[in-house]
Amino acid sequence: MVQIFEALEVREDPFFLTVEVEEGEKVADVLNNMNSHKVYLLVDHDTKRIWTYNGQNSPLKLQFYGGTLAGMLRKQIGIFYRVFPLNKYAMEDPEYQEVMDKPIGPGKAKTIEKKDFSKSATQSALRDIIIHNPRLSKALENINSFSIPEDFRRIFLIVAGTIYSGEETPKSVLSEEESSESLVKMGRLNNGFTFFDDRNYSTRVVVKNRSIQGIELFVHDYDKMPVVQIKSPIIHEEKISKKGDMDKLIDAFQFPK
Repeated sequence: MVQIFEALEVREDPFFLTVEVEEGEKVADVLNNMNSHKVYLLVDHDTKRIWTYNGQNSPLKLQFYGGTLAGMLRKQIGIFYRVFPLNKYAMEDPEYQEVMDKPIGPGKAKTIEKKDFSKSATQSALRDIIIHNPRLSKALENINSFSIPEDFRRIFLIVAGTIYSGEETPKSVLSEEESSESLVKMGRLNNGFTFFDDRNYSTRVVVKNRSIQGIELFVHDYDKMPVVQIKSPIIHEEKISKKGDMDKLIDAFQFPK
């Protein structure tokens, strides 16, 4: 059984609250394209997990509020519950589908209201995310554990002030066209502030243990502007520079008698 709470932004202090969602029979009735601008918290009493779900079109500020509200729900119902991001999984993943099929019902979690906030609790929301330079290999591991959003492709990845871009390299020339993608270091961000106004980017911030692992810049699949990549096959010189018998090459083009 799952309880669903919607994170709401309000005009007065503490500026964010929750309201319990009671309509619908199962989770998939609520977490759908019609509600892609909303943020939800799912309390799964069977697995003792609190799932955070950020709709694809939900505001960044509301997503931050949702993370704080998830922590408050955990304190309310017990430390044996753990918070997990449902957005980590692609829609076709078995873990995602399992949550979508769970029934909605009552439970011991209660709506977080204005009276549940203290001044210190509100101020602590500002300290929920820490910015530091993570170790690159570990940051990439955490970032790549999240599925690519549907209908999007990643153009740039920023880790610790360094910008990377995906580069497609052909794996096969003679057989069916195959390619693999690897990250290529492009350079570092300059000191000061940076605007990304050359494309219609969608930005995803990947957070692990309250620390920013990296910032990804996505564009829609229908945005066909070129990506930094190698377009032609690479043939290493040592494979074509070996001496051979020219007569054998000429004989290969002759028709047999």
